[in-house]
Amino acid sequence: MPVVLGSRNRHAVPAVERKEGLSLEKNLETGGALPTFRASPLRQRVLGEVHARPFRPLLTPRTVLHYAFLTNSDEAISDKEWLKEFCTSRGVAGPADGARYHTLEFGEGHLSWEQHAEFTTYTWNGSADLDHLFGAPPAGHPFGAAFRAPGELLVAVRLELRDEIDESRWRPTFEEGSLTVSSLERGQATVATDFRQDGDGLSRFLVLNHSMSDVQTGAIVQRLLELETYRTLAMLGLFEANTLSPDIRKFEIELAALTEQMKTATGLDSNRNLLNKFTELAASLEAGATASTFRFGASRAYYEIVKIRLSALQEEAMPGELTMSSFLSRRLSPAMRTCQAIEDRQAMLSRKLARATNLLRTRVDVDLEQQNRSLLESMNRRARLQLRLQQTVEGLSVAAVSYYIVGLFSYLAKGASGYGLPLPQPSVTTAIAVPVVVLFIWWTVRRIRAHHVKQDKDDL
Repeated sequence: MPVVLGSRNRHAVPAVERKEGLSLEKNLETGGALPTFRASPLRQRVLGEVHARPFRPLLTPRTVLHYAFLTNSDEAISDKEWLKEFCTSRGVAGPADGARYHTLEFGEGHLSWEQHAEFTTYTWNGSADLDHLFGAPPAGHPFGAAFRAPGELLVAVRLELRDEIDESRWRPTFEEGSLTVSSLERGQATVATDFRQDGDGLSRFLVLNHSMSDVQTGAIVQRLLELETYRTLAMLGLFEANTLSPDIRKFEIELAALTEQMKTATGLDSNRNLLNKFTELAASLEAGATASTFRFGASRAYYEIVKIRLSALQEEAMPGELTMSSFLSRRLSPAMRTCQAIEDRQAMLSRKLARATNLLRTRVDVDLEQQNRSLLESMNRRARLQLRLQQTVEGLSVAAVSYYIVGLFSYLAKGASGYGLPLPQPSVTTAIAVPVVVLFIWWTVRRIRAHHVKQDKDDL
């Protein structure tokens, strides 16, 4: 509807708003440049984390060597410096500051380095020996005399990636009792492993590529390596639980014994001794629980990753064969339940100790209150005795001071009589002064005591 000049149409648009609207429409029509906003310092790190560990395409056939080392903070820093020097010696760039992943070409393949919270991994893929399956280590691998292990070795894997191989050739390379054979990616690949170490101390995996692309192959290989790494790390919690189990049992027995002693313990000293024992027991329990918190929490996290990796592999059972999921669930799941059971026992013991300690502390507080009440009553009795003694002393002091003042007055009366002053006889004058002096001294003492009482009340 057109706007008539001079009208009071409520829907009329001010000229400034019309101008801004036309400018915005013009920018939209002409594709104006987008504004630049202040970005969070974590934006690039968050976006880069998604692409930090891409699946590297792998050609078939291939041999993959994977090692994981337990590393603390100092070992991790030292290992990164060594890797930078190693890359520089080969004329390639090393990992950037703050980087936790790095890949470089080595020999006929690639060497990948990854640094995690408590472990560091090195993974290398190279050409495969088609004549021998799981034969001699492939030539040109980086894990020779020049390689420096960053920490204690925990995981060592040798994975062979092959095309079709006759079963009679690869099956004897595994132990039949623990062999698992699974179909992956809806039949596009087959994986076989027995989760045991060979003569070189490496766990063996065989992947038969039926129809996977290079990208799919790289994803499958990486997930299998992570599966072996994280299932090994998850098992560390079991040994922590086995170490703590005897101590927890000892704590349970000691707690039961101390609780039984609470029934018959009487007296402040006895209850205090019991309270000290409860406190020492609680300190020992909390020390063990605190030390194992990280290990149990890490095991739970690793176990969740294992389950996620197994789900991503889309594993299917082969006829008459055991799957990886079935094999791992027989031992890994009970191990995680053992860790959880130890944590639950620690938490339950802590709650029981807290309740028993609070109950005993209440009993000690009651005994202390009773003792304090008895002490206060004794102090009150002493104060009453002291008050009576003070009142007696005050009466004696009035008599004593009056005696001395009357004596002085007697001397004054005798002296005045000697000078011929018109006064009664000194003995009469002294007798008259006695009641006056006594009353005056008594009144003065009362005033002083009243003044002190008032001052004490004001101080309170």
